[in-house]
Order: sequence, then structure tokens, then C-alpha cells
Amino acid sequence: MRVVIVGAGQVGSSIAADLADVHEVVVIDSDAERVEDMNYSHDVLAIAGDGTAVSTLEEAGVDDAGMVIASTDDDETNIVVCSTVKAISDAFTIARVKNTEYLRTWQRSKKAFGIDFMVCTNLLAAESIVRIIGLPAARDVDPFAGGRVQMAEFEVAENSPVSNVTIREADRFEALTFAAILRNGTVEIPRGETVIQPNDRVVVIGTPKSVQEFARTVAPDESPGTAEEVVVVGGSEIGFHVARLLEERGFRPRLIERDPERARNLAEKLPDTVVMESDATDTEFLEREHVGDADLVVAALESDEKNLLVSLLAARIGVERTVAVIDTTEYVDLFEAVGVDVGVNPREVVAEEITRFTREGGAENVALIESDKAEVLEIEVDDASVLAGREIRESIQQLPEGVVVGAITRDREFITPRGDTVVEAGDHVVLFVDAAVVSEVTPEL
Repeated sequence: MRVVIVGAGQVGSSIAADLADVHEVVVIDSDAERVEDMNYSHDVLAIAGDGTAVSTLEEAGVDDAGMVIASTDDDETNIVVCSTVKAISDAFTIARVKNTEYLRTWQRSKKAFGIDFMVCTNLLAAESIVRIIGLPAARDVDPFAGGRVQMAEFEVAENSPVSNVTIREADRFEALTFAAILRNGTVEIPRGETVIQPNDRVVVIGTPKSVQEFARTVAPDESPGTAEEVVVVGGSEIGFHVARLLEERGFRPRLIERDPERARNLAEKLPDTVVMESDATDTEFLEREHVGDADLVVAALESDEKNLLVSLLAARIGVERTVAVIDTTEYVDLFEAVGVDVGVNPREVVAEEITRFTREGGAENVALIESDKAEVLEIEVDDASVLAGREIRESIQQLPEGVVVGAITRDREFITPRGDTVVEAGDHVVLFVDAAVVSEVTPEL
């Protein structure tokens, strides 16, 4: 189908790159330089213009579009784009917003603003951070099968008990599958004799309990669970939602906010959070409040540089682990190289969510690994699937290399997949798929 994307920033270009293989993609942006770059670097048609104008939308062929995605950095622009599209076409509309008030309004009436699906950058970023908290060494966590299955990506430190051991030796968990190892930018499907090396990123799929147990094995010195002490630095929208979501999970976090009025407002909204009014770069304050005793610090200020500084200060005074909100995509790898344990980029998170929603192929849930290295798919098996009615060792032979069956749920019960496990029609199967073979694999499932 034709997909029109308004906004050629990081979110828009990421979505365009992902959808261009299977859809006719048209991108609109007011920045002529961005448009030229999109036409040169992506297999899309990019046009310069105002995405809120009827004439520009018509030039992009919105009359024939099946979907319009408004992904500029301005909430109001995205809302106007969707409203305008609904006035002149029947296209399905998706809007990206930062302000959660718009999300609340839309949730109360799904027809509000002429938007069919809305994603909130700040809320998605906070949810991504909270999933990581409580799992030592985890870099990414995604739920599947209604929460009965979990995919997690862990970074293996040099002194980790699983470093320099084989998969066979590390695999001591009944309900866990070692799906992949990410090493030096490549994806390796592990075998029993594969050795886990320092700095590898290991992707596992299993029950939440088994994933938690593996987390403790990867980093036994870190202390997971709701007793974990978390300090949120910055009362931004993301910082607020992190604290709120942690409260819902039974945590009692602390939050540091410099602005007195904002601090008072947060204290009223967060009954189980200790809100402290101070500058988080004040080392005397940090030492006086024993922030160094925290298990994890989330840097959620509205400045990448300040979040880096807070993370480095936290690590210096003894905090076990730091998670920083990094708005500039290019900074993520750099910040992680100089001392931030996990960098969360809100734009990447929202691009992944929109891509997940727009993905074809019947997958009920999709998680992207390292943005573009691989995918974890959840499918409901039907009679036509290559998996149906056969042992996994037999059906997997008909699929290209780079596919791992990670978990099966049947009648809401978890089944650990083994070579002789027979997959039945109606089962929900979670698979790891190398990005290079996704388009080949999906039709077979």
C-alpha cells in the first residue's frame, strides 16, 4: 500500500527505511535538505512542503494512501496533519506526540483529532526504562504472550560468571532459550559449544521467572527486585512517568528536581516517591543523601549533556548502574562508551513502536533488536504454517538459517521448545529472526 510519512527526522526516516521494502513510501518534510537526503539514501519518494496543507498531501497521493504517519517533532503539527488527512481521505492515521494530555484525550475518545492510533514518546520511553529496571545487566526487555513470555538482551561483563563459558554450561534454566549472541555488530545463532565472550550481548527468551534467574547469574553482584533503590534525576515528563510506573510495580523511588514549583507538583502526584528539591550535579547533596548507595540512577533531565554528567557522577560515587535518556541518536553509542550503562533514545523507542504497529505478516507482537539487527516475533500458528503439526527439528529445516523458536504458549501454558516438541495449530510461538531473512521467513509462518 502507499504510506505517507510527514516528518523526515530520525523517527520518520527510520520508519521509512523499514517500510520501503514492502510498501510504496512517500515522505513529506519542510526541510529541502532533508528531502534531498531522503531521496538519495532511501528507496522512497520525498517531497518538500507543508504536511498540514491539503495541496501538499494531495501531491503525495494521500487519496490513494492506506496509511499516513505524522512523525514531526511538534505535537500540534502531527494532530493537524491527521485531522486534515481524515477530512480528505480514508487513510488510517498514526500520530506521534510527546504530551501525555493529548494521549489521555485520545484514549477517552478514539475518534478524537481524527487519529486512529497515537503513540506517546515520553510514556513509551519511560515504559522502556522501567522494563530494564529490576533485571541486572539488561539492555532491552519486551513482553510477549500476554506477559507469559519475556525477551531480554543482556550485556556480559568480563567478570560475569557466564563469561568465557559455553552455552551448554550456561544453560541451566528449564524455561529459557538462548536465541542469539550479538558480537561486533553481527548476529550469531548459538549452539551448545558456542562460547559466550566478554562484551557479548546475549538475547534470551523464556518465562519472566527464568529470565530473572538468568539476570542474577549474569550479574550476581547487582540486586534486582522491588527492594532495589532507584533514584530518578529530573522531574521531566519522562522522569515523572518512570517514578509513577515504578510506584505501580511496588518500588519506592526517590526523585531529584531542581525547580521548586515542579518539585511540589510532583510530590503531590507521586505519593510513594520521595521528591527532593536540589541540583543533582551538587556532589555534596548527592553524598549527604547517600545517592551513592542506590542500585540504579535514571538520568531524565532535558539535556543530553547533563544526563551524561549525572550518570558519570553517579557511577563515581558508587551507584551500581546508570540509565540515561539520550535525545540525540548519535550520542547513544558515545555515551555508553564513556560510562553510561544503558542509553535510551525516545525517538528510537517511538520509531520501533510505530514500525511494530505497521508491520505486515500476521505477527501479533514484534520487538526489534538493536533497531535493525533482528526481530522477535509472536505468531499464532494456523494449519498453513510450516510449524504446524511437526517437530521443531523438522520444520526448522525448511526455514533459512537465523531463525530460533524461543517459546511456545498453549492454552495459556508455557512450553519450553525442544527439538522433539510438536507445534500445534492455535499455539502462540515466539521466534527470534535475523533481520536478513525476515521477509523470507514471515510468509512461511
